Parts: sequence; structure tokens; C-alpha cells
Amino acid sequence: QGELVESGGGLVQPGGLLSPPCVASGSTTSPFPMRWYRQAPGKEREWVASITNSREKTYYSDSVKGRFTISADNGRNEAYLQMNNLQLEDTAMYYCTNGPSWGQGTQVTVSS
Repeated sequence: QGELVESGGGLVQPGGLLSPPCVASGSTTSPFPMRWYRQAPGKEREWVASITNSREKTYYSDSVKGRFTISADNGRNEAYLQMNNLQLEDTAMYYCTNGPSWGQGTQVTVSS
């Protein structure tokens, strides 16, 4: 059975950037359509961004619109969440999902 794996999180200063990938493993697993969620300590899981199965349309929550970009690597079975101008409130565990499967998450910490 396939799975999704996130990586690329880390500690950055406000205004910094990260671009964690979400990679699908297993021959029958596709990461698309893909959604990214995040969960901060003590808060509910929050939807962040989506890309359609066709990889043509993307959607974003108001909290990240204009700063985050979800994109697909057409040569590989993976997608990225490009996060620019990171703010303190973006600190959370970030998860990708294709619906049936969820990754284990990657921690993003924004701190000065």
C-alpha cells in the first residue's frame, strides 16, 4: 500500500521561506488531488491549500493566500508547498493528504 511522506520542515525567522515536498511512494499511489493541512499546538487542524487531480487548479485559505503556493512536479509523483514570508502564526505541524492517505507531518517553526 502506498503512502505519503512530507519533509523539509524546520526553524525559520519571520519573513523566511520553506518548501516542503509531499512524496507518494508505491506504484499505485498518486498524491493528487492533494490537500495540505496544518495543526498548531492546542488548535484544531486547519486546511491550508489544495491542488486538483488535473494539477491545473489551486485553492488557498485566506490566512496563506498570496504567501503560499502549492505546485506539482510533473516528472515525479510529488508536490510542494512553497511557503514565503512565513509568520509566527504559521508555526504548526504540516500534513499532506490525497484523501485516503495522510503523511506523518513535518514541523514548521517560525521564531525570531
